[in-house]
Amino acid sequence: MKTVSVQDAVAMIPDGATLMIGGFMAVGTPERLMDELVRQDKRNLTVIANDTAKPGLGIGKLVDAGLVSRTIASHIGLNPETQRQMIAGKMAVDLVPQGTLVERVRAGGCGLGGVLTPTGVGTLVEEGKQKIEVDGKSYLLETALHADFALIHAFLADYSGNLSYVLTARNFNPVMAMAASTTIVTVDHIVPVGLIAPDHVVTPAPLVDFLVTKG
Repeated sequence: MKTVSVQDAVAMIPDGATLMIGGFMAVGTPERLMDELVRQDKRNLTVIANDTAKPGLGIGKLVDAGLVSRTIASHIGLNPETQRQMIAGKMAVDLVPQGTLVERVRAGGCGLGGVLTPTGVGTLVEEGKQKIEVDGKSYLLETALHADFALIHAFLADYSGNLSYVLTARNFNPVMAMAASTTIVTVDHIVPVGLIAPDHVVTPAPLVDFLVTKG
């Protein structure tokens, strides 16, 4: 794990990158990284997230700036700008049921090819997907999701990179930290090693590549 400035962290992300971004309606989203992505004008991004928040908030900042070419999310209902860009053909949107989305991310982090789910069987959702029967019941094969970068926010990090989250801000962050080639983390507080009790470590240090400093 290395410490970097927010400017250097975002400088590593090229145009066209696939990003997993933690958060639920921007709760638990690394806002400083969102702001810096906009400042550095990173374009043609694919975003994998639970949602696109609202205009001016969280991932919504990227949408407002026209930086996102594709979104894979469970809903976009609270961001009219995402809807407008989708209808205008400026952004491709793949809507995935929330449970299926998180399981596809988990599968990516665990080295699995995908997961089997009954969700969507017998509907338009199954078009183009492999259907598998197990014990007389039909399932859809939903393939694993991976990303070039996971952008994560935690409450605490120690100097080794162990992470702890607070309440619902935990959401998608821990599972996304496992499913990307590079994990970049912002935190509210950095503390000495040992101050986070082992039982409270949710994301262990080996999964963290870069920790963004306050400076």
